[in-house]
Amino acid sequence: MAKALEGIRVLDMTHVQSGPSATQLLAWLGADVVKLEAPSGDITRKQLRDLPDVDSLYFTMLNCNKRSITLNTKTDRGKELLTELIRRSDVMVENFGPGAVDRMGFTWERIQEINPRIVYASIKGFGEGPYTNFKAYEVVAQAMGGSMSTTGFEDGPPLATGAQIGDSGTGVHAVAGILAALFQRENTGRGQRVNVAMQHAVLNLCRVKLRDQQRLAHGPLVEYPNEDFGDEVPRSGNASGGGQPGWAVRCAPGGPNDYVYVIVQPVGWKPLSELIGRPELADDPGWATPEVRLPKLGKMFQLIEEWTSTLPKWDVLQKLNAHNIPCGPILSTKEIVEDESLAANEMVVRVEHPERGSFATVGSPLKLSDSPVDITSSPLLGEHNEEVFVGELGLSDEELALLRTGGVI
Repeated sequence: MAKALEGIRVLDMTHVQSGPSATQLLAWLGADVVKLEAPSGDITRKQLRDLPDVDSLYFTMLNCNKRSITLNTKTDRGKELLTELIRRSDVMVENFGPGAVDRMGFTWERIQEINPRIVYASIKGFGEGPYTNFKAYEVVAQAMGGSMSTTGFEDGPPLATGAQIGDSGTGVHAVAGILAALFQRENTGRGQRVNVAMQHAVLNLCRVKLRDQQRLAHGPLVEYPNEDFGDEVPRSGNASGGGQPGWAVRCAPGGPNDYVYVIVQPVGWKPLSELIGRPELADDPGWATPEVRLPKLGKMFQLIEEWTSTLPKWDVLQKLNAHNIPCGPILSTKEIVEDESLAANEMVVRVEHPERGSFATVGSPLKLSDSPVDITSSPLLGEHNEEVFVGELGLSDEELALLRTGGVI
């Protein structure tokens, strides 16, 4: 079956996580993604290795379904070959430091001359301004995009989230821009620049906190468990931040992930009060409505936790779901890797790698009825040099050998 992006060639000049996460999504959608690496390879091939002398999980889990070629773009012949690759591509993606590709001699103006139809996407840490040249990492983006100041408990320090919203979150935003540019090209015949900054992507994911920042001008945020409010949105622990209060409550036997997240909707209060053994609270004027419960959220969730702490989280989940009460167990990474439903939905998949053997990775969250995804292994370094340079660009076997001995590939 044809894939959604079949026929689209992506020149992938990305490394580490933000860029590779974007190009991997494009590959899953059916694009031919050619990962261009320096002869030394993407740095993550060697980072955080769990096995000696093989590509790390850091690399393999971000580069499935791609082809790999090597090229030293600092050499004259390397620049000539890069020019030809740009000419043959529909999309080019990079996440080098600001100005790095320009310094190679490939400004946007030059790239347009080579291929007016190309969509050229760049992922940077920040937009234009005082932060432009700051070095950007995952948690730096979280710090400067509004996430860390609003994550954690009121009496504790700012915290980073375990979700990679700065890197992979930016990658998803970049994919949206690339697909929009490809669609617009159908009407205009022209490619265009796509720029996505990590700080901006994190901010987009933190919009509800900016909503609450503006609401503060009109008084305390009553759905927050905090008692005191200043002129900034406070850290509020596990509060849902939405219209319905929620909290993570402890379950038996009390391990680090023996929790269930519970949301208390108005319709759920009566069955919940019965489950926790306090049925009288359903009609008690001090507890019966959301308005009177809001000032005592801490006490409400304490009462719920007194019940949940006597039961395993899976029992709590079953009892709450029987009454349509929104909830979810806190799943550890071990539980996620072993979750049968995630495996059945092809969200945790096993992939065979030619050197490291079988490894588990995340499957595609994008489910298209006419474009199914088969996860294939990440490529070995330069695995497709001959296929691309000889088979597609028309170089001879002799020149390929000379390029290899000359350090060009």
